[in-house]
Amino acid sequence: MIIICKIIAILGVLSLALGTLLVSGKRKFRRRYTYPLLIFGGACLEIYSIYLKDLIFIILQAVFIASAIYGLIKLHEHKHHKRKI
Repeated sequence: MIIICKIIAILGVLSLALGTLLVSGKRKFRRRYTYPLLIFGGACLEIYSIYLKDLIFIILQAVFIASAIYGLIKLHEHKHHKRKI
């Protein structure tokens, strides 16, 4: 179980790092991959923080995931609103 949780944590950190790097990338590529990578990375680190039973980190990751989901929704709404005009 310990090894699985550490692998999940590593995947989370790598996803967050890649998502952060993509923020400065091309717009089309950024829209498609940045937020899903951030959400996936946040979810992986949320699982790891639950495994560690670290309440502050659990709350922090939950807020991070919520803000990434909000960003994805706003991006999606903006994209659809732009098409209607």
